[in-house]
Amino acid sequence: MQEELHQFDRLDVWELVDRPLCKNVINMKWIRKNKRDEENNVIRKKSRLVAKGYAQKEGVDFKESFAPVARLEVVRLFIAYVAHKSFTVYQMDVKTTFLYGHLKEKIYVNQPDGFVDPYRPDKIYRLKKALYGLKQAPRAWYDELSNFLVSKGFSKGSIDPTLFISKNWGDIFVVQIYVDDIIFGSTNLKLSKQFEKLMHSKFEMFMMGELKFFLGIQIHQSPRGIFINQAKYA
Repeated sequence: MQEELHQFDRLDVWELVDRPLCKNVINMKWIRKNKRDEENNVIRKKSRLVAKGYAQKEGVDFKESFAPVARLEVVRLFIAYVAHKSFTVYQMDVKTTFLYGHLKEKIYVNQPDGFVDPYRPDKIYRLKKALYGLKQAPRAWYDELSNFLVSKGFSKGSIDPTLFISKNWGDIFVVQIYVDDIIFGSTNLKLSKQFEKLMHSKFEMFMMGELKFFLGIQIHQSPRGIFINQAKYA
C-alpha cells in the first residue's frame, strides 16, 4: 500500500484541498491483485487504490469513457505477422498505468481509510491524474500512451488504434497494446532495445522478456516459428 501511495506522490496524482460546496466527492477502496505467468504462478502482487466510479455522474464527472482495446483476433494476427517476419516478440508491463493519464474534469475523492492526514483530516483530494475505477481512466491512459508514441514517430493503425508501427531505413517495428500490457518486435533487435529505453524514459516499466503468455494464450517462440495454445483452459 505504501508503494502505491509513493507512486501517487511521485506522479503528482492529487493534492489536498478544502471540501468544495455542491461537488460530488467519491470514496475509494483498496483492492489486491495478482499477476500470473503462463504456468499460473504469481509473478507480481499489487495493492491498488481505486475510486468507486459507480458514484460518478455522467456529463459532470466524466464525458468520454471509451478506450480502444485490442481484440483476441487482432492479437493472433499480430503474432502471425511477426512469425512471418521472424521477429522476436517481447513483453512489458506499465506499473500504475492509469496514474499517468491526465484528467480533463475536476474530480474529488475522500482520503483513503487508514491513510487520513492527521493534521488535515477534513480536507479531500482533488485529482490531477486518472485513478483506477474512474469511468474515464482507460481513455485518459490510452490518450497519454498514444500521444507519446505518435510524438516519437510511430503511426497509429488506421483500422486497429491499439497497433502502432514505425519504419526506419528498411526496418519495421510494431507495437501492440492491451491496457497496461505491451508487446513489441522488430526486424532489427537494436530497435527493440531502443524502444525499451524509450518507454523507461517516460513510464515506470516492468520488462518481462520474450513473450510467453498474453491474454490467456501461451506462446512459444523458436527458430521454426511461433506456436500458440490455450492449454490453461483445456
